[in-house]
Amino acid sequence: MTDWWQTILLAIVQGVTEFLPVSSSAHLILPSQLFGWPDQGLMFDVGVHAGTLLAVLYYFRGTVIHLCLSVMPGEGVDRSELWSLCVATVPVVVAGVLLKGVIATDARGILVIAVTTLLFGFLLGWADRVSRYRDNGCITISMRDALLIGLAQIFALIPGTSRSGVTITAALFLGYPAQTATRFSFLMSIPVILGASLVMLLSAPEEHLLSTGGKILPSLIASAIFAYGTIALFMRLVERVGLMPFVIYRLILGTLLLVWALQ
Repeated sequence: MTDWWQTILLAIVQGVTEFLPVSSSAHLILPSQLFGWPDQGLMFDVGVHAGTLLAVLYYFRGTVIHLCLSVMPGEGVDRSELWSLCVATVPVVVAGVLLKGVIATDARGILVIAVTTLLFGFLLGWADRVSRYRDNGCITISMRDALLIGLAQIFALIPGTSRSGVTITAALFLGYPAQTATRFSFLMSIPVILGASLVMLLSAPEEHLLSTGGKILPSLIASAIFAYGTIALFMRLVERVGLMPFVIYRLILGTLLLVWALQ
């Protein structure tokens, strides 16, 4: 069983990296690959996902309340963002069901993580540079662009890609400013994280849930606190310094992992 300090450390890693464009799944897989740490267990995964979900719900609580109210019948209610989020979610749900077996096994090696970290880091840097030379005045994601961003989100099923990274990249290439791209990416995470958590709970044997349930509360609290802080900080950093620091981090990390994998 994973030591408690390892559990808390991995929960913090999940909370910090879930919303940064650096791939949380890669950072959670790497300790077991590099240091031989045992698998943290299903309830750890459920706990950290629940924590990050609570963090994003609380940070965007005003928007979430508006989206919930927009479901109610009535005229003159703006439902455009709700529909855009729904459209953006469909592709990854379909792909997740169809490719679940492949992603859970063949796509979790260090070489795959190294390549995707480098490739999508380069694309993020390219998109960031391109967006600087555009008149980024559009702040509303259209349904067509939401579908394209949702299709890009499918790549996030591969460890090392980064869900937030690939969706922000797609939105930047489509001409949206970094803050709009980041906000929409974070809102897209709500149904994805909720769906992933429900799938993990429903697919687990009851006796396994009972035997590992003690991990859920500390991992939930740690991931929630650090995820909220990361969201708040990242939203400010995007406006002030852009995305290039994260691009540089990905390129360095990917290079180191590639060297490690090819030894």
